[in-house]
Amino acid sequence: MPELRDALPALYRVLLGPPLDAEVPAETKATCARCAMLEEHCERPVRPVDGVPRFFRPDTKCCTFHPRLPNYLVGAILADDRPEAAEGRRRIEARVASRVGVTPEWLHPPRTFHLLYDASHRAFGRSRALRCPYYAEESGGCSIWAHRDAVCSTWFCQHASGADGRRMWMAVKELLSLVEVQLARRALLEVFPAALDEPPGRRAPSPVGPEELDGAPPPEAEHRAVWGPWAGREAELYRRCHAVVSGIGARELEAILGLDGTIARRQLARAVEAARSTALPPVLKLDPGATVQWLPDGSVALGGYSEHEAVALPGEAHALLVRFTGDATVAAVRARLRAELHADLDDAVLLELYRQRVLVEPGSPAR
Repeated sequence: MPELRDALPALYRVLLGPPLDAEVPAETKATCARCAMLEEHCERPVRPVDGVPRFFRPDTKCCTFHPRLPNYLVGAILADDRPEAAEGRRRIEARVASRVGVTPEWLHPPRTFHLLYDASHRAFGRSRALRCPYYAEESGGCSIWAHRDAVCSTWFCQHASGADGRRMWMAVKELLSLVEVQLARRALLEVFPAALDEPPGRRAPSPVGPEELDGAPPPEAEHRAVWGPWAGREAELYRRCHAVVSGIGARELEAILGLDGTIARRQLARAVEAARSTALPPVLKLDPGATVQWLPDGSVALGGYSEHEAVALPGEAHALLVRFTGDATVAAVRARLRAELHADLDDAVLLELYRQRVLVEPGSPAR
Protein backbone atom coordinates (compact mmCIF):
# COMPACT_ATOMS: atom_id res chain seq x y z
CA MET A 1 0.00 0.00 0.00
CA PRO A 2 1.20 3.55 -0.67
CA GLU A 3 2.01 5.94 2.14
CA LEU A 4 -0.50 8.69 2.76
CA ARG A 5 2.10 11.34 1.91
CA ASP A 6 2.48 9.88 -1.62
CA ALA A 7 -0.86 11.45 -2.59
CA LEU A 8 0.20 14.96 -1.56
CA PRO A 9 2.12 17.74 -3.34
CA ALA A 10 5.91 17.37 -3.01
CA LEU A 11 6.19 20.40 -0.71
CA TYR A 12 4.42 18.61 2.12
CA ARG A 13 6.01 15.18 1.83
CA VAL A 14 9.07 16.20 3.82
CA LEU A 15 7.52 18.91 5.99
CA LEU A 16 4.76 16.74 7.45
CA GLY A 17 5.76 13.69 9.47
CA PRO A 18 3.53 11.11 11.19
CA PRO A 19 0.82 10.08 10.58
CA LEU A 20 1.40 10.84 6.89
CA ASP A 21 3.96 8.03 6.76
CA ALA A 22 1.18 5.48 7.38
CA GLU A 23 0.32 3.05 4.60
CA VAL A 24 -3.27 3.47 3.40
CA PRO A 25 -5.42 1.81 0.72
CA ALA A 26 -4.77 3.19 -2.75
CA GLU A 27 -7.74 5.14 -4.15
CA THR A 28 -8.06 2.98 -7.24
CA LYS A 29 -11.76 3.76 -7.72
CA ALA A 30 -11.20 7.48 -8.33
CA THR A 31 -8.71 8.23 -11.09
CA CYS A 32 -8.43 11.19 -13.46
CA ALA A 33 -7.52 9.02 -16.46
CA ARG A 34 -10.59 6.79 -16.09
CA CYS A 35 -13.18 8.84 -14.29
CA ALA A 36 -15.61 6.61 -12.41
CA MET A 37 -18.30 9.26 -12.72
CA LEU A 38 -18.48 9.21 -16.51
CA GLU A 39 -21.35 7.27 -18.09
CA GLU A 40 -18.99 5.57 -20.55
CA HIS A 41 -17.25 3.82 -17.66
CA CYS A 42 -20.43 2.64 -15.94
CA GLU A 43 -21.32 -1.01 -16.51
CA ARG A 44 -24.95 -0.75 -15.35
CA PRO A 45 -27.74 1.70 -16.22
CA VAL A 46 -28.37 4.29 -13.53
CA ARG A 47 -31.52 6.35 -13.17
CA PRO A 48 -31.33 10.16 -12.78
CA VAL A 49 -32.07 11.70 -9.38
CA ASP A 50 -34.79 14.39 -9.44
CA GLY A 51 -34.39 14.50 -13.19
CA VAL A 52 -30.65 15.29 -12.95
CA PRO A 53 -28.15 12.75 -14.35
CA ARG A 54 -25.89 11.15 -11.78
CA PHE A 55 -22.91 11.20 -14.12
CA PHE A 56 -20.37 13.98 -14.58
CA ARG A 57 -19.66 15.71 -17.87
CA PRO A 58 -16.53 14.43 -19.60
CA ASP A 59 -15.33 18.00 -20.20
CA THR A 60 -15.57 18.94 -16.50
CA LYS A 61 -15.38 15.75 -14.42
CA CYS A 62 -14.97 16.77 -10.78
CA CYS A 63 -13.06 19.93 -11.68
CA THR A 64 -16.08 22.17 -11.09
CA PHE A 65 -14.38 23.89 -8.18
CA HIS A 66 -12.16 26.96 -8.00
CA PRO A 67 -9.30 26.48 -5.51
CA ARG A 68 -8.04 29.14 -3.14
CA LEU A 69 -4.25 29.14 -3.42
CA PRO A 70 -2.03 30.40 -0.58
CA ASN A 71 0.68 32.87 -1.57
CA TYR A 72 3.56 30.40 -1.35
CA LEU A 73 1.84 27.92 -3.70
CA VAL A 74 1.21 30.72 -6.18
CA GLY A 75 4.92 31.50 -5.93
CA ALA A 76 5.79 27.84 -6.42
CA ILE A 77 3.81 27.77 -9.66
CA LEU A 78 5.43 30.98 -10.89
CA ALA A 79 8.90 29.63 -10.02
CA ASP A 80 8.35 26.22 -11.65
CA ASP A 81 10.28 26.44 -14.92
CA ARG A 82 9.73 22.85 -16.04
CA PRO A 83 8.25 22.55 -19.56
CA GLU A 84 5.25 20.58 -18.25
CA ALA A 85 4.47 23.45 -15.84
CA ALA A 86 4.43 26.16 -18.51
CA GLU A 87 0.66 26.16 -19.10
CA GLY A 88 -0.17 26.37 -15.41
CA ARG A 89 2.37 29.15 -14.96
CA ARG A 90 0.84 31.07 -17.87
CA ARG A 91 -2.64 30.80 -16.40
CA ILE A 92 -1.50 31.92 -12.96
CA GLU A 93 0.38 34.86 -14.46
CA ALA A 94 -2.82 35.89 -16.24
CA ARG A 95 -4.84 35.59 -13.02
CA VAL A 96 -2.34 37.69 -11.07
CA ALA A 97 -2.33 40.32 -13.82
CA SER A 98 -6.15 40.46 -13.75
CA ARG A 99 -6.06 41.53 -10.07
CA VAL A 100 -9.37 39.69 -9.51
CA GLY A 101 -9.20 37.85 -6.18
CA VAL A 102 -5.50 38.72 -5.88
CA THR A 103 -4.36 39.45 -2.31
CA PRO A 104 -0.98 39.14 -0.59
CA GLU A 105 -2.15 36.11 1.39
CA TRP A 106 -4.28 34.26 -1.17
CA LEU A 107 -5.22 33.97 -4.80
CA HIS A 108 -8.96 33.79 -4.26
CA PRO A 109 -11.71 32.63 -6.62
CA PRO A 110 -13.75 35.53 -7.95
CA ARG A 111 -16.70 36.21 -5.70
CA THR A 112 -18.96 35.57 -8.67
CA PHE A 113 -17.85 31.94 -8.57
CA HIS A 114 -19.18 31.56 -5.03
CA LEU A 115 -22.49 33.10 -6.09
CA LEU A 116 -22.89 30.40 -8.72
CA TYR A 117 -21.49 27.52 -6.69
CA ASP A 118 -23.51 28.18 -3.54
CA ALA A 119 -26.77 28.70 -5.43
CA SER A 120 -26.49 25.78 -7.84
CA HIS A 121 -28.37 22.49 -7.44
CA ARG A 122 -26.57 19.26 -8.33
CA ALA A 123 -24.28 21.20 -10.67
CA PHE A 124 -21.03 19.82 -9.29
CA GLY A 125 -19.30 17.85 -12.04
CA ARG A 126 -21.98 18.85 -14.52
CA SER A 127 -21.57 22.54 -15.36
CA ARG A 128 -18.92 24.20 -17.52
CA ALA A 129 -19.77 27.49 -15.81
CA LEU A 130 -18.21 26.08 -12.63
CA ARG A 131 -15.17 24.52 -14.30
CA CYS A 132 -11.82 25.30 -12.71
CA PRO A 133 -9.75 27.86 -14.67
CA TYR A 134 -6.70 25.62 -14.28
CA TYR A 135 -8.36 22.57 -15.84
CA ALA A 136 -6.55 21.39 -18.97
CA GLU A 137 -9.29 20.19 -21.28
CA GLU A 138 -6.86 18.74 -23.82
CA SER A 139 -5.41 16.25 -21.33
CA GLY A 140 -8.33 16.06 -18.92
CA GLY A 141 -5.94 16.95 -16.11
CA CYS A 142 -4.82 19.88 -14.00
CA SER A 143 -2.29 22.46 -15.19
CA ILE A 144 -1.13 23.22 -11.61
CA TRP A 145 -1.40 19.71 -10.16
CA ALA A 146 2.13 19.69 -8.69
CA HIS A 147 1.17 22.68 -6.52
CA ARG A 148 -2.51 22.01 -5.85
CA ASP A 149 -4.32 23.16 -2.73
CA ALA A 150 -5.71 21.22 0.24
CA VAL A 151 -9.14 20.60 -1.29
CA CYS A 152 -7.86 19.29 -4.62
CA SER A 153 -5.25 17.15 -2.86
CA THR A 154 -7.82 15.29 -0.81
CA TRP A 155 -11.10 15.07 -2.76
CA PHE A 156 -12.12 11.75 -4.28
CA CYS A 157 -15.53 10.91 -5.71
CA GLN A 158 -15.22 7.34 -4.43
CA HIS A 159 -13.12 5.80 -1.68
CA ALA A 160 -11.48 2.43 -1.28
CA SER A 161 -12.48 2.42 2.39
CA GLY A 162 -15.88 4.01 1.87
CA ALA A 163 -17.09 6.34 4.59
CA ASP A 164 -13.95 5.73 6.66
CA GLY A 165 -11.82 6.66 3.66
CA ARG A 166 -13.73 9.88 3.19
CA ARG A 167 -13.29 10.69 6.87
CA MET A 168 -9.54 10.08 6.56
CA TRP A 169 -9.17 12.42 3.59
CA MET A 170 -11.29 15.05 5.33
CA ALA A 171 -8.85 14.86 8.24
CA VAL A 172 -5.94 15.30 5.83
CA LYS A 173 -7.72 18.32 4.34
CA GLU A 174 -8.17 19.85 7.79
CA LEU A 175 -4.45 19.46 8.50
CA LEU A 176 -3.40 20.84 5.11
CA SER A 177 -5.83 23.75 5.41
CA LEU A 178 -4.24 24.65 8.73
CA VAL A 179 -0.81 24.40 7.12
CA GLU A 180 -1.89 26.67 4.27
CA VAL A 181 -3.19 29.38 6.60
CA GLN A 182 -0.18 29.35 8.90
CA LEU A 183 2.50 29.11 6.21
CA ALA A 184 0.88 31.90 4.18
CA ARG A 185 0.89 34.10 7.27
CA ARG A 186 4.42 33.06 8.22
CA ALA A 187 5.64 34.06 4.76
CA LEU A 188 3.93 37.45 4.96
CA LEU A 189 5.39 38.07 8.39
CA GLU A 190 8.79 38.14 6.73
CA VAL A 191 7.95 39.56 3.30
CA PHE A 192 5.11 42.03 3.92
CA PRO A 193 4.12 42.13 7.63
CA ALA A 194 1.85 45.15 7.14
CA ALA A 195 -0.55 42.87 5.24
CA LEU A 196 -1.26 41.09 8.54
CA ASP A 197 -2.11 44.22 10.51
CA GLU A 198 -5.86 44.10 9.96
CA PRO A 199 -7.44 41.08 11.69
CA PRO A 200 -9.39 38.85 9.29
CA GLY A 201 -13.11 39.51 9.30
CA ARG A 202 -12.94 43.08 10.64
CA ARG A 203 -14.59 44.48 7.55
CA ALA A 204 -17.87 42.97 6.40
CA PRO A 205 -17.78 42.01 2.71
CA SER A 206 -19.44 44.53 0.46
CA PRO A 207 -22.22 43.45 -1.93
CA VAL A 208 -21.06 42.28 -5.35
CA GLY A 209 -21.43 45.20 -7.72
CA PRO A 210 -22.11 45.25 -11.45
CA GLU A 211 -18.45 45.85 -12.35
CA GLU A 212 -17.37 42.83 -10.31
CA LEU A 213 -20.09 40.72 -11.92
CA ASP A 214 -18.60 41.65 -15.29
CA GLY A 215 -15.14 40.51 -14.19
CA ALA A 216 -13.62 43.95 -13.61
CA PRO A 217 -10.65 44.26 -11.23
CA PRO A 218 -10.97 46.30 -8.03
CA PRO A 219 -10.43 50.05 -8.31
CA GLU A 220 -6.79 51.12 -8.45
CA ALA A 221 -6.93 52.89 -5.08
CA GLU A 222 -8.42 49.82 -3.41
CA HIS A 223 -5.78 47.55 -4.92
CA ARG A 224 -2.94 49.82 -3.78
CA ALA A 225 -4.40 50.02 -0.29
CA VAL A 226 -4.20 46.24 -0.05
CA TRP A 227 -0.82 45.77 -1.68
CA GLY A 228 1.04 48.87 -0.50
CA PRO A 229 4.63 48.94 -1.79
CA TRP A 230 4.07 45.62 -3.57
CA ALA A 231 1.41 47.02 -5.93
CA GLY A 232 2.62 46.25 -9.44
CA ARG A 233 5.03 43.64 -8.05
CA GLU A 234 2.47 41.04 -7.00
CA ALA A 235 4.19 38.12 -8.72
CA GLU A 236 7.46 39.03 -7.02
CA LEU A 237 5.80 38.92 -3.60
CA TYR A 238 4.38 35.47 -4.33
CA ARG A 239 7.82 34.21 -5.36
CA ARG A 240 9.35 35.65 -2.21
CA CYS A 241 6.69 33.91 -0.09
CA HIS A 242 7.53 30.62 -1.79
CA ALA A 243 11.23 31.18 -1.05
CA VAL A 244 10.46 31.76 2.64
CA VAL A 245 8.35 28.61 2.93
CA SER A 246 10.94 26.57 1.03
CA GLY A 247 13.39 27.34 3.82
CA ILE A 248 11.12 26.08 6.61
CA GLY A 249 11.86 22.67 8.09
CA ALA A 250 9.62 20.07 9.70
CA ARG A 251 10.48 21.14 13.26
CA GLU A 252 9.77 24.80 12.57
CA LEU A 253 6.46 23.91 10.92
CA GLU A 254 5.47 21.90 13.98
CA ALA A 255 6.11 24.96 16.14
CA ILE A 256 4.15 27.18 13.74
CA LEU A 257 1.12 24.85 13.83
CA GLY A 258 1.23 24.59 17.62
CA LEU A 259 -1.61 22.99 19.56
CA ASP A 260 -3.97 23.12 16.57
CA GLY A 261 -1.46 21.07 14.59
CA THR A 262 -1.14 18.51 17.38
CA ILE A 263 -4.92 18.07 17.52
CA ALA A 264 -5.21 17.83 13.72
CA ARG A 265 -2.49 15.15 13.58
CA ARG A 266 -4.19 13.20 16.37
CA GLN A 267 -7.53 13.27 14.57
CA LEU A 268 -5.84 12.19 11.35
CA ALA A 269 -4.08 9.28 13.06
CA ARG A 270 -7.42 7.99 14.37
CA ALA A 271 -9.04 8.39 10.94
CA VAL A 272 -6.16 6.51 9.29
CA GLU A 273 -6.60 3.64 11.75
CA ALA A 274 -10.31 3.39 10.91
CA ALA A 275 -9.67 3.50 7.14
CA ARG A 276 -7.12 0.68 7.41
CA SER A 277 -9.30 -1.53 9.59
CA THR A 278 -10.99 -4.62 8.15
CA ALA A 279 -12.91 -5.41 11.35
CA LEU A 280 -16.70 -5.38 11.39
CA PRO A 281 -18.71 -4.02 14.33
CA PRO A 282 -20.30 -6.89 16.26
CA VAL A 283 -23.85 -5.71 15.52
CA LEU A 284 -25.12 -4.22 12.26
CA LYS A 285 -28.43 -3.24 10.74
CA LEU A 286 -29.58 -2.29 7.27
CA ASP A 287 -29.68 1.50 7.19
CA PRO A 288 -33.31 2.52 6.56
CA GLY A 289 -32.00 5.58 4.72
CA ALA A 290 -29.91 3.59 2.25
CA THR A 291 -30.86 4.00 -1.40
CA VAL A 292 -32.10 0.88 -3.16
CA GLN A 293 -32.25 0.79 -6.95
CA TRP A 294 -33.40 -2.32 -8.78
CA LEU A 295 -31.65 -2.69 -12.12
CA PRO A 296 -33.05 -4.19 -15.34
CA ASP A 297 -30.92 -7.32 -15.02
CA GLY A 298 -32.48 -8.14 -11.62
CA SER A 299 -29.52 -6.98 -9.56
CA VAL A 300 -29.76 -4.27 -6.93
CA ALA A 301 -27.60 -1.20 -6.34
CA LEU A 302 -27.33 -0.09 -2.73
CA GLY A 303 -26.02 3.33 -1.75
CA GLY A 304 -25.15 4.66 1.67
CA TYR A 305 -22.70 7.35 2.63
CA SER A 306 -22.22 8.91 -0.81
CA GLU A 307 -24.33 9.67 -3.87
CA HIS A 308 -21.28 8.97 -6.03
CA GLU A 309 -20.93 5.24 -5.43
CA ALA A 310 -22.98 2.16 -4.66
CA VAL A 311 -22.64 -1.58 -4.14
CA ALA A 312 -24.20 -3.79 -6.84
CA LEU A 313 -25.35 -7.22 -5.67
CA PRO A 314 -27.53 -10.02 -7.03
CA GLY A 315 -31.17 -9.26 -6.31
CA GLU A 316 -31.40 -12.23 -3.92
CA ALA A 317 -28.97 -10.50 -1.59
CA HIS A 318 -31.54 -7.88 -0.61
CA ALA A 319 -33.67 -10.52 1.11
CA LEU A 320 -30.63 -11.43 3.19
CA LEU A 321 -29.76 -7.86 4.10
CA VAL A 322 -33.19 -7.09 5.54
CA ARG A 323 -32.46 -9.75 8.18
CA PHE A 324 -29.83 -7.40 9.65
CA THR A 325 -32.13 -5.50 12.00
CA GLY A 326 -29.64 -4.63 14.75
CA ASP A 327 -31.18 -6.93 17.35
CA ALA A 328 -28.57 -9.69 17.06
CA THR A 329 -24.87 -9.98 16.37
CA VAL A 330 -23.57 -10.30 12.83
CA ALA A 331 -22.44 -13.83 13.63
CA ALA A 332 -25.92 -14.78 14.89
CA VAL A 333 -27.67 -13.31 11.83
CA ARG A 334 -25.36 -15.17 9.48
CA ALA A 335 -26.00 -18.42 11.37
CA ARG A 336 -29.73 -17.92 10.93
CA LEU A 337 -29.31 -17.24 7.21
CA ARG A 338 -27.37 -20.45 6.76
CA ALA A 339 -29.84 -22.49 8.81
CA GLU A 340 -33.08 -21.05 7.42
CA LEU A 341 -32.23 -19.97 3.87
CA HIS A 342 -29.08 -21.96 3.16
CA ALA A 343 -27.46 -18.69 2.17
CA ASP A 344 -24.89 -16.25 3.47
CA LEU A 345 -23.05 -13.08 2.56
CA ASP A 346 -19.31 -13.19 1.95
CA ASP A 347 -17.02 -11.53 4.49
CA ALA A 348 -15.73 -9.10 1.83
CA VAL A 349 -19.29 -8.16 0.84
CA LEU A 350 -20.27 -7.44 4.42
CA LEU A 351 -17.17 -5.31 4.90
CA GLU A 352 -17.90 -3.31 1.74
CA LEU A 353 -21.54 -2.82 2.77
CA TYR A 354 -20.37 -1.53 6.14
CA ARG A 355 -17.76 0.74 4.57
CA GLN A 356 -20.46 2.15 2.30
CA ARG A 357 -22.70 2.51 5.38
CA VAL A 358 -25.44 0.45 3.79
CA LEU A 359 -25.02 -1.62 6.95
CA VAL A 360 -24.58 0.57 10.02
CA GLU A 361 -24.17 0.17 13.74
CA PRO A 362 -27.41 0.54 15.76
CA GLY A 363 -27.60 4.02 17.17
CA SER A 364 -25.68 5.58 14.31
CA PRO A 365 -26.78 9.16 13.56
CA ALA A 366 -29.46 9.41 10.89
CA ARG A 367 -28.26 10.74 7.53
